[in-house]
Amino acid sequence: MALKTGDLVLCTVAKIEGTTVFVNVEEENMQGTIVFSEIAAGRIRNIREYAVPNKKIVCKVLKIYPDHTELTYRRVTGSEREAIMEKHKQEQTFKTMLKQVTKTPESIITKIKENYTIQDFLAKVKEDIKLIEQFFKKEESLILSKMLTDKKEKPKEAKKKFILRSDSDSGVNDIKSILNVKDVKISYLGSSQFAISCIGRDFKEANQKLDKAIEEIKAKAKDKKAFFELKEK
Repeated sequence: MALKTGDLVLCTVAKIEGTTVFVNVEEENMQGTIVFSEIAAGRIRNIREYAVPNKKIVCKVLKIYPDHTELTYRRVTGSEREAIMEKHKQEQTFKTMLKQVTKTPESIITKIKENYTIQDFLAKVKEDIKLIEQFFKKEESLILSKMLTDKKEKPKEAKKKFILRSDSDSGVNDIKSILNVKDVKISYLGSSQFAISCIGRDFKEANQKLDKAIEEIKAKAKDKKAFFELKEK
C-alpha cells in the first residue's frame, strides 16, 4: 500500500547523525528521516531519551520523496502510538503462532495481507472461523482454529494525564465532585496533575470510554469554574 501524508508508520531507528534521526520504515522498504525539531518541541538535551539504534518508534508521514520519507515523532498522539504498537505486537504474536502450524508462515501472511491487515483478519476470524480455510490446509486450519479459540485476549488500557485546579473557597470539594466519574481510575500525581486510565476489550474501545470520561470532567470543571487542561503526552 502506497504511503501518503498523515499515515502512521512503525519505524526502526537506524542511526543518528547531527540533528537527524535515520529510520527504516517497516514494511515499506524505505528510509525515513526525522529532524530533531520533529522529535520533540524545544531543546533536546539527550536524544537517547527518544531514539536509540534498533528502537521501534511510531511516526507520522510529513513528505514523501522517491528515495526517502520525512517523518515526525512529536506529532503522534499517545493513543495513536498505543494502537500502532498493539497492531505490531498482535502481528508478531500471530507470526509466532503460525510457526507452530505451518512451514510457510511468511508466505501465508503475505497472502492474507493482499486482502486484510492482520488485525482485520483476526477480527473477522472471530466472527467466522471458517475464514481460516481460505489460507490454510485442512489440518492446519483445525490446529489454528483451536489455538485462536482458546486464546483469550487481555483487556487493553488507555491512559492520559491532565491538570485540574480550583481557586474557589470550596475548591477541594469541587475537585472531588469533578473527578467523580464512573468506570475510570484517576490518580493524583502532585502539582494539580492527575492520571486517568480506562479498560476496554481493545484500544479503540478503551480510548472511546476514556475520551467520554474526559469530556465529562471537562464539562464539570467548566461548570465549577475550575481550570482544566489535557496533556497530550
